[in-house]
Amino acid sequence: MPEPDEPIPAVQTEGPSNAGKWILLVLAIIYVAGSLYFLFDVRGQVSTLSKTQQASKAEINELTKRMQAAEADDETLAQQVGMTKKEMATRAAELQKQQRAAEARLAQEQKQQLSAVTGEVAGVKTDVGGVKTDVAATRAELAATKARLESTIGDLGLQSGLIARTRDDLELLKHKGDRNYYEFTLLKGAKPQPVSTVSLQLKKADTKKGKYTMNVTADDRTIEKKDRNASEPIQFYTGRDHFLYELVVWTVDKNKVTGYLSTPKNAPVPVTAQQ
Repeated sequence: MPEPDEPIPAVQTEGPSNAGKWILLVLAIIYVAGSLYFLFDVRGQVSTLSKTQQASKAEINELTKRMQAAEADDETLAQQVGMTKKEMATRAAELQKQQRAAEARLAQEQKQQLSAVTGEVAGVKTDVGGVKTDVAATRAELAATKARLESTIGDLGLQSGLIARTRDDLELLKHKGDRNYYEFTLLKGAKPQPVSTVSLQLKKADTKKGKYTMNVTADDRTIEKKDRNASEPIQFYTGRDHFLYELVVWTVDKNKVTGYLSTPKNAPVPVTAQQ
């Protein structure tokens, strides 16, 4: 057995020292590997972050451009709105001016029309006054005419209708419409002249005495009306219903007489007869 105070042999201490070195070496390798991994990871993250930052910058630049464009559009729109307001103000001023001019023109036209109407009313009043005068004169003339249109007894002893002594009187009777009236002019020596549904022939005319002689042919019979006076109703019946015809001569000239024949409204009217 060796002695207790003897030193420990060196062979006994070499084994543990080599193991520690290997452990340190492995740890160092692990540390270096971890550091490299961490370094590469950090670099990757930095690269990604850089790319992200660049993309963000690009987006920011795009947004900035859009904002600038929007601001420009807003400014342009504001300018357009400003021009529109200006134009609207100008247009409104023009419209107001036109409205005032139209109102003034309308007022002037109304004054002119009122003046014209006033003048027309004055003229109408004058015309009315003239019409009243004319109506009064016409009434007086009608009264005088009616006074001339007298009813008398005919040559048959019958009450005659109103007697016309002039063509104006006859026109008045025609307008009354009580009977049919046919004017005639007969010449002495002429053939019988158709008047209405009868024929008349002048045989003699005496201007001085105002007398005449006439043949009246009706219903195939001829009746002589001898020495009759002007404006004297000559009466005779004719037709199947015995209509009373009246004949009046109002002028007796040399070899000529003028007058008219009156018939009832329901008496036959020849197609060729003229009233």
